[in-house]
Amino acid sequence: MKLASLYRSITLIACFTLLFSCEKYYDPTEYIDEEAALTNEADVATATIGSYALLKSEAYIRSGHFLMEYPGDAVAQGQSSGDDLTRAYRYNHINTSGHATNFWSQSYKIVAAANKVIEFVPDDASAGLLQLKGENLYLRAMVHFYLVRVFGRPYPQGKGENMGVPILREGLTDEETAVLTRSSVKEVYNFVLADLLKAAELMSEDKSSSFASKEVAYALLSRVYLYMEDNANAIKYANLVINSGRYSLLEGSEYQGFFKSSPDNNRETIFCIRHTKVEDRGMSSINSMYFSGDVAGNPLGQGVSGWAEIYASKKYYDLVQTYPNDLRNSFITPYLLDGKLQYNQKLTPVTPMYYVNKYALQEGQINLSSPIFLRLAEIYLIRAEAQAKSGNTAAALADVNLLRQRAGLTGAALRTTSNLQTAGMSVLEAVMEERYLELAFEGHRAYDLFRNNMPMERNYPGTHSLNNTPTTNITQKVLPTDPRVVFYVPQAEINRNSNLKQNP
Repeated sequence: MKLASLYRSITLIACFTLLFSCEKYYDPTEYIDEEAALTNEADVATATIGSYALLKSEAYIRSGHFLMEYPGDAVAQGQSSGDDLTRAYRYNHINTSGHATNFWSQSYKIVAAANKVIEFVPDDASAGLLQLKGENLYLRAMVHFYLVRVFGRPYPQGKGENMGVPILREGLTDEETAVLTRSSVKEVYNFVLADLLKAAELMSEDKSSSFASKEVAYALLSRVYLYMEDNANAIKYANLVINSGRYSLLEGSEYQGFFKSSPDNNRETIFCIRHTKVEDRGMSSINSMYFSGDVAGNPLGQGVSGWAEIYASKKYYDLVQTYPNDLRNSFITPYLLDGKLQYNQKLTPVTPMYYVNKYALQEGQINLSSPIFLRLAEIYLIRAEAQAKSGNTAAALADVNLLRQRAGLTGAALRTTSNLQTAGMSVLEAVMEERYLELAFEGHRAYDLFRNNMPMERNYPGTHSLNNTPTTNITQKVLPTDPRVVFYVPQAEINRNSNLKQNP
């Protein structure tokens, strides 16, 4: 979408109380005319709900998930698809990618909506208005961060001097937005940090995980600092979240049912995009590519309730099966018939059908989920990685073992310097493996590898083999310096604004 048109064309989205379970904060409202939208706190509250509502678009949630998760090695595509998601998985990107175009366009719509509130609310406003301004600052920061992850190279490469994405600040004229250039990765990260720090300063209310709050800003700050290799600040903000007392790790059966429960009652979730029962997107959901089954969670054949063409990779499945009592096995549902594992037969070698259920069966509905963007387990892993890189071995392993114990592992399954040496693993490698196990299918893996200068290696059945000769070769190795680590800027945007330079 052309940036210059955003302020002219955006109409603040209707707010429906059920969308975010927000009735205790705001009354439902209908559409608001743009010119008369912001006159008082009630208007700003409604406009803010509009900003959140824009996150729920398929163009943002579904396309964004494909771009961020499918380049990783926890997934395997079992057959070719006419959907552009296949290119994301195989790393043969094109500059007319539908999902990249959708994600870029919708991201800047969200930013434009947030900017209206940010620009309207002065810094000496009431506490209620400042809370709402802080929430919009958080949304603007989050969206810019995900944009620069998808379209800009990892921060450590070139110390952030590579091309990032345009920064859409409040107060820009149509003429100025029409000729925006790509800021550097470092400039975008610094913009994100400034917004998050300001947001944390302004927000004073503890809302549900469907909304931003001070701790939500702290959580994203810890991740951004980790990506920048600022380990001291990553630890600092992780500690602020962990020590806030607002969140705790789910355990036992609650953990096994983590992604099926309503996020409003989930004390581990920090920020999610809340979907209610009336918002099951069916075959257009994230889950439709991972799972096909009934409301009891029993897997069925493809096309029954989803396409079920993306599976957990054999690499991931074999790792999590190292300890069969690891509760994280609960998030994989092998497709069995008469007790036998089924395989997608459309390629040779055939692909085992390990269904993923992290985006299924929320509140008993097959394709319903509320995608989680931040949760407490990640914060512990951020702290563990930063501690490992700071030489604090004991602290890093303590956080890793906390999550392994939560997953039901005990005794020799816990990490020690001794058994790591025996296994030939460093403490950092143990942390990265734990991130792989814990955060699989949540859009982290490719970024974890590339920002740490590690290759992404696939040696398991899947359509990535079609990039190789002969086609039965199931290996693929993507180096962190590969041009296709990032996606092309949508050509449609470059056609509208020649100041936008394309990725190599």
